[in-house]
Amino acid sequence: MPECNVAIIGAGPYGLACAGYLKAAGLETRVFGDPMSFWESRMPAGMFLRSSWEASHIADPNRELTLDAYRSASGNHLGSPVPLDRFVDYGLWFQRKLVPHVERRTVTRIEASGRGFQLALADGETFRCRRVVVAVGIGAFASRPSEFDNIPSELASHSAGHRDLSRFQKKRVVVIGGGQSALESAALLHEAGAEVEVIARQQALRWVGLHSWLHHLGPISKCLYSSRDVGPAGVSRLVSLPRLFRRFPRGFQDRASYRSIRPAGSSWLRPRLVNVPISLGRKVTSASVAGSQLRLHLDDGSDRLVDHALLATGFRVDASKYGFLSAPLKSRLETANGYPVLKQGLESSVPGLHFAGRPAAWSFGPLLCFVSGTEFAAKELIRVVRRNGTHRND
Repeated sequence: MPECNVAIIGAGPYGLACAGYLKAAGLETRVFGDPMSFWESRMPAGMFLRSSWEASHIADPNRELTLDAYRSASGNHLGSPVPLDRFVDYGLWFQRKLVPHVERRTVTRIEASGRGFQLALADGETFRCRRVVVAVGIGAFASRPSEFDNIPSELASHSAGHRDLSRFQKKRVVVIGGGQSALESAALLHEAGAEVEVIARQQALRWVGLHSWLHHLGPISKCLYSSRDVGPAGVSRLVSLPRLFRRFPRGFQDRASYRSIRPAGSSWLRPRLVNVPISLGRKVTSASVAGSQLRLHLDDGSDRLVDHALLATGFRVDASKYGFLSAPLKSRLETANGYPVLKQGLESSVPGLHFAGRPAAWSFGPLLCFVSGTEFAAKELIRVVRRNGTHRND
């Protein structure tokens, strides 16, 4: 049976960054997945990245494959905010340059096998490897409020289920949520000719970038903010250092993490939402099918009769939803609130099984929720893999 040192499941920013660093270290690595597929197919066309230019580079060991290098090589005159389609193209360019050996095949099962793992692919191939890095992104974790449990997807769907929002032209759509995805989806729907309303629980919308002058105070700004662009003043510096961040008490970590990733929209969205009704401090208490439409009942006693509800309600990590992990592996996986509990090297309670990206955020902080965390993740992984090349599962 074929063998390799490391198998990476997923070819988004985290999978590509980790693969690049492993390749540079001379470790035999196989990478599985469709490069940048979530970004390309599960996010609406016309979106922009909320992160700054400096925080949107995918990490590579020589720091040569930055957005700046892509812009020079491609002749694209893009700037910040970065358009989604250009970021996808950047990711594919990055992949062709650094990780050309990506296998566009599906891993269907991973199970422990002696000194490592045995993997099965959809096409029937099986092979063994010493370590597995799970970097498949957040697609499996779309959070759907329980009020919509019995509503068909034709009437209520998660925002991650749409590439083209123009299908809702001349339709009445309610967007549930108050973060970047909700607000930008509402703007795109309005611009596509839909009659749209935003309904959010929070009493007031939060905006990122309203005080941009704080980022232009020279040395003072460097003390307040990290170039990783995650978190408010002061907290930003701390969350940019995950190994330090995880040493703080759990309660502090949880508060700082929420403060860094709580629902908020980019300030450049505000002009695009001037003519979009936004109902704040409201919650949908029930939803029911009404003929070909959807009836929503809110906690203030009012109703909405709409053609569709777009659920921009975020993602909730739950490692048990990884269908490719065998039941015995899942039973050995220590979790906290659905997140795998990780130690050095992003390694889980199952020796040799690593998690990169948002599933690592409970253990290493909110930086791992963003592209700017790819450098830390890749370096943390390679530091431990290179030091502890072998292990036993038994």
